[in-house]
Amino acid sequence: MSKAGNKQKPELGWKILSGLSAVAAGVVARKAIELIWTKATGDKPPDNPESPEVELREALLWAVATGVTIGVARMLATRGVAKAWHRATGELPAAFREAKEALD
Repeated sequence: MSKAGNKQKPELGWKILSGLSAVAAGVVARKAIELIWTKATGDKPPDNPESPEVELREALLWAVATGVTIGVARMLATRGVAKAWHRATGELPAAFREAKEALD
């Protein structure tokens, strides 16, 4: 097998691991923010914040809360998996190496 073929398998593994971790983090973050929202407001979060029937203030707060929470959770999950990948393989995934090389 060529070097290119050998490189593709680990990178496919990275893509699967990072994707799964990001999805899992997003699901957990969503559940957490729903619980926090319910405790803080006493109401369920809006089912459809885009609906004109939802107050604009509530829709905006929900959008900011979910966007920030899910974004941070996915970023932390990806960083954690990248660190584990580095420990297991001795190098960062290609996307991180390429970004570092572009900065150098």
